[in-house]
Formats: sequence, C-alpha cells, structure tokens
Amino acid sequence: MKQIRVFFILIVLLLLSFYSANAEEAVKRVVLKNGIVLLLQERHSIPTVVFSIKIKAGSIYEPDELAGLANLTADILTEGTKNRTAKQISEEIDFVGGKIGTSANADYAEASLSILKKDINLGLDLLSDILMNPAFDEKEIERERSQTLAGILNEKDDPGAIASKAFSKILYLKHPYWRPVDGLEDTLPKIKKDDIVNFYKKYYKPNNTIMAVVGDITLEEAVLLIEKHFGKWEKSKVSLPKIPSPVKLTNKNVELIDKDLTQATIHLGHIGISRKNPDFYTLIVMNYILGGGGFSSRLVEDIRDNQGLAYSVHSGFDARLYEGPFKVTMQTKNENANKAINAILKHIEDIRANPVKDNELNDAKSYIVGSFPLRLDTNSKMAGLLSLIEFYDLGLNYFTEYPKKINAVTKEDILKAAKKYLDPKNYLLVVVAKQKEAGIAK
Repeated sequence: MKQIRVFFILIVLLLLSFYSANAEEAVKRVVLKNGIVLLLQERHSIPTVVFSIKIKAGSIYEPDELAGLANLTADILTEGTKNRTAKQISEEIDFVGGKIGTSANADYAEASLSILKKDINLGLDLLSDILMNPAFDEKEIERERSQTLAGILNEKDDPGAIASKAFSKILYLKHPYWRPVDGLEDTLPKIKKDDIVNFYKKYYKPNNTIMAVVGDITLEEAVLLIEKHFGKWEKSKVSLPKIPSPVKLTNKNVELIDKDLTQATIHLGHIGISRKNPDFYTLIVMNYILGGGGFSSRLVEDIRDNQGLAYSVHSGFDARLYEGPFKVTMQTKNENANKAINAILKHIEDIRANPVKDNELNDAKSYIVGSFPLRLDTNSKMAGLLSLIEFYDLGLNYFTEYPKKINAVTKEDILKAAKKYLDPKNYLLVVVAKQKEAGIAK
C-alpha cells in the first residue's frame, strides 16, 4: 500500500509540474448572440478539440406519466436529422476518427463532440445538425424505445438495479428524482412522437444551453465557428417548471424485496445535499473517511477487512441540482445482513459523535487535493467539468477554490456536518435478498 501511495504521489507531482510548465490560458466565458453560454480553455499541445454541452432538459422536467421522455428525446437526436440518416452521421464522424453522442440524466441533457482541429467544421456541422434539425423518425423512435425497454427488462434480474430503483421511488416519492431516467415499463409505450417533439421544442434552446470547449482553439476561432454553425438556432423564452425540494424522512423505513439469492443487496440512506450546498466540500472529506475512500475508509476497514462481511462497501453523497441521496451500498451473505446493517449504522453514529482522527483527516485531504489534477488531465475531462461548473453555478475560480476549501476543512467542521447531514434514526433501508435467510426486522 505504501508503494502504491508513493507511486500515486509521484504521478500527481508530474502532472502538476506539467501544468506549471505548460501554463494554460485562463478559462474564458462569453454569452453568444443567441444565448449560448460558451466556456473555453485553450490547450494547444494536441491538435484536437472537445465540446461538452449541457442543456436544461433532464428527466426532472418530464411528467410522471411519460417517464423516460427526456432520455428518449436525447437518445434519438443522433438517430437521424432532416439532412442525414443515422448511418450517414455515424459514417461521417467515423471517417475522420471523431466521436459524437447525446444522452440525458435527471438534471440535464448533454451532447459531446471530440474532433481533430482540421476536421472541426465537419464536426460542428454534424453537432449543430443533430441539435437543431432532429428528424424524430417514427421507426427510429420505435427502435430506440425497444432497446430501452429491453434494458429495463434485463434489470429485473439485477439485484443492484432492483434495490436502486426501489430506494429512489420510496425516498423521493413526490419528487421527480423518484423516476428512473430511462423510464418505466408502463410509461415508455405511452410516449408518442408529438411528446418528443414538444419536449424538444420546449427545452432545446440556445439560451438554455451551456457549451464548454477545450483544445487547440482560440476564443476568437471558437466564437466564429459556433456562430457559423449555430447562429440560426433562435433563442426564445424557456420556462422551467418549479420543482420543490424533496421531503426528508421523519422515521425509519424498511423495504424488503424477496429474491432467491445467496447474497443480500443492501442500500441504506436518506436525502442528502444539492451541489450548491456550501458544506459540499466538508462532506467530501467526511465521506472519504466514512466510506468513500476505498480501502482506507472506516466502512471498508471494518466490514470488509476486520469482519469479512463483504468484498466491497461504499458510501456517497450524490449531489445534484436538488438534494440528491446519501447512500451506503453493499452486498453480503443473507445470514450476515443484519450484522452488516448494524455495522453501517454504528459507523454513522460514531462519526456524528466523535471527532475524526488527525491522520484520517490529513490522509483524506491529501488524497482529494492530490487527485484533483487527474480530473483535468484530458480535454474530455476538462470540458465535462467546465460545463458542470457552469451548470451548477460554481464559478470559474473553482479550480483554485476547490483545493483551498478541501484543505480548510477541520475536524470540528466534519463533526458539525456529520451531525447535520447524517441520520442513523430516520433513514431508508432497502434489502434485496432471500428474506427467510436474511431475517431483517422491520
């Protein structure tokens, strides 16, 4: 372990020296004529350019009865435009060795493009065609729907997927986060072409779009190219539905799902935080110590190494636009399920009651700050992070503020945050297992 840590530190130092020696231009932010928010980071060492686009068109904006609409809309964008078939799009981007794609999650829809600098006009022609001129062909819609439904059906045999969906449905109840992004078996067939077209027209607007660009390109070049290819994309008023914050649990909730399995899949947690919560950085450090730090975390050291109850156990805050979940997940033998659950709760109670140790705090901060450059070491990673920084309104000083805020976390901060954001009394427990053997008490 010591050799691995030394090797990791050396890699980080090399990356830091690389960035120091190749001092990059500061990130630039401009709003284009049609409302597109453009963020640009120049990196001229490799002749490639990456585009990461975020559009406020996630599944939180779809109605319950049409769950899966946002995802289906995003997925179908690459399956043909008014000017190209899906095959033509694929062949054109493959011919120049580029990559293009679209998808959606709960908070946003996204599109991406990776292209050589010399082929950037072709890449942007394809990207703009996909985003501005989707055909929404009935046959392609049916094909995409069938593929999504097949995936949903396959998940019925996956205990992890079963537990995750049950956890979200119960925890979020009347908040849009309860819905699986890919939809439900009974809602996908209800989605018609008109629903997709209307969703697209409502949210896919340039003034509802963030475009992060990283690579061998200047701001002047980027603005000219984007205005050339996206200039006819007309802005209009976008009305995002008002979504209330999710309601926190006020008691212990237990959901037992009976499956003929040798192992129990356990999901335990409650409502967590939004990405803009100022305590986000403290909770990163706290969670690293609790169960997010791999082999060095308390949950892994105790439940895996000391008690031998599981191969892996993990905790995490999924911070989103609204309060995402805090969750501990693990698998263990059915007969060990109660013991494992009690161990999880014990560690949650302990980190709320007692200050963390100095070495735990120092190790957590060293790893989190030290690994930060690894999130910026490719154009794709940098572009993705830039678009998220803008989407969550984190500020362009994020790159300097992130390590500062992590290093500023104290033991007192962690204790205060743990008491505020961890709740070993009011939580949701979902267990997928052979319940007769697991013997979970409600």
